[in-house]
This record gives sequence, structure tokens and C-alpha cells, in this order.
Amino acid sequence: MKLVTFDERRVGRLDGDEIAVLDVADMRTYFERGGAEETGERVALADVRLRAPIVPKKFFHTAGNFREHEHESKRVDWSHEIAPWIVFFQNVDAIVGPDEPVVYPEHLTEELDYELELAVVIRKPGKWFGPDEAADYIGGYVVFNDVTARDIQRREMRSGVFSYCKAIDTFCPLGPWIVTPDEIPDPHDLAMELRVNGEPRQVSHSSRMSVTIPEIVAHYSALGYSAGDVLSTGTVSGVAGFSEDAASLYLRPGDVMEGEIEGIGVLRNPVVSWQEAHGEPAPPRVRW
Repeated sequence: MKLVTFDERRVGRLDGDEIAVLDVADMRTYFERGGAEETGERVALADVRLRAPIVPKKFFHTAGNFREHEHESKRVDWSHEIAPWIVFFQNVDAIVGPDEPVVYPEHLTEELDYELELAVVIRKPGKWFGPDEAADYIGGYVVFNDVTARDIQRREMRSGVFSYCKAIDTFCPLGPWIVTPDEIPDPHDLAMELRVNGEPRQVSHSSRMSVTIPEIVAHYSALGYSAGDVLSTGTVSGVAGFSEDAASLYLRPGDVMEGEIEGIGVLRNPVVSWQEAHGEPAPPRVRW
């Protein structure tokens, strides 16, 4: 089943070219209630505006789970090891949905990068469980693009931690919908690709993860999950910032990103200037 949020945060089940509307206030409530009945109303997918499928109470941002991402970091002598069990919380107010713009904050960064990730939606509350129980807590999968300001990240990493570089407004594209586990028999057998203006930049496979999704979900259960929480699983190789010619690959206004994960779908987001987004020039340059 594919679960969508559309228009004014209405919730539905995708059925071919139509959406069967569900009788629930929003997607978080859907998971809190353990589901929802159909209202009987159906609307054409082509006639609605898809939104981010869910705005979670907590967004667990995990990183370092693909060894290939660490290997590519060594090309640019990255200052810190990229290893499993990196975690921080994402700013849920930065979430945008499919086809919504990522706003380039020219006053903050000159090195805007992309990171394709598979994210997990937590089905029900839970705490302190093991990998063998994790499947029971997974409510679905969604495409996540972890947009990052690399120049800010490098400065933040001097303290060994980072967050601001990934939490700026619109830096958290999520979508296009949530795909329930019955449609994803093996989340470790999914092709992954991120394109910029149609050009493949990140091409990988979820099987290259060095730890398993049940292990990741269980590991952070110590922090306590709420129904509808989201947990990312880390990016694959191919990011601009770890390439040998990073300057030519960083995002610019006018670019279009497409993050695709097999069995889930395509998350498309254009990059726009501050001027285009806000109708006025960007604020004076600051160094964060």
C-alpha cells in the first residue's frame, strides 16, 4: 500500500491513478491509531498536490551506514571518520514534499549538496527492543534527500558534531509517499539513484549497507519511538562534496534533483534562488 498526504494535509491510499481518501486528520494520526477507514471519496492523483507524506514528532537522522560513503570521503581527506551509529535529530520544520523547491540560501552557503537516503517510518511506540523485534515496528519506507551545506558542515565538524548544515529551511525533502512493508519484501534489495538534471550522480544499492535496517531501528529504540517517527539510514556514495571536482557538481538554482529508490518511487525537487522563493534578495552574507 502507498500512503499519501495531499492538498491541505488530507490522507489517502494510492489506488492506480486515484487516491482513496482515508478518514483521519493527518498521517501521524493514521499511525497513532493503527490505520483508518476509507471515507468513500476518491480523487484523481493528477488533480491533487502531493505533500510530504508525514511530519513526524521525531526525525532520527542516522549516518555512516554505507561504507562506500566513508571510502569516498577519504578522497578529500574528510576530517572525521564516517562510521555506523552516527545519530542526531533532524529539524522537522525543514521538511518539504515532492516537487516543492529547495531554497538555495546564498547568504549561508556556496556548497549545496545532495544525499539520497532510504528512510523508515515507525509504526507504533516502542523502546528497548532487539533487531529480531524491529520488523514489527516498521510501518513503511520513504525516499529522503538529505540536502547539506558542506562548507557549514566542515566548520561544524571542528567540534565533532553537525546539524545546522542539514537543518536549514527546505533542506529535508521527503516523499513521494510511504510504501508499507508488504510491498517491500526486502529493503536490502533496492536499487538507489539520485539524478541532477537527468544526470546520475549517486548510483548504488541498499544491499551495500554495512549494518541492517532492523539493527539500526533496534539500536536507537533506546531513545524511544512514537508512532509516525521517521528514521533515516544514511546516504550512498556519489555526493558532490566528496568528488574530485566538487565545485562543478554542487547544486545551483535551476537544478532539479530526482531521488529514486526501487519499489518506492521518485522524489523530485527543484532548487530555487532566495530571490525566487521570497521575492527579495538574500540577506547579507553571514558565516555560520
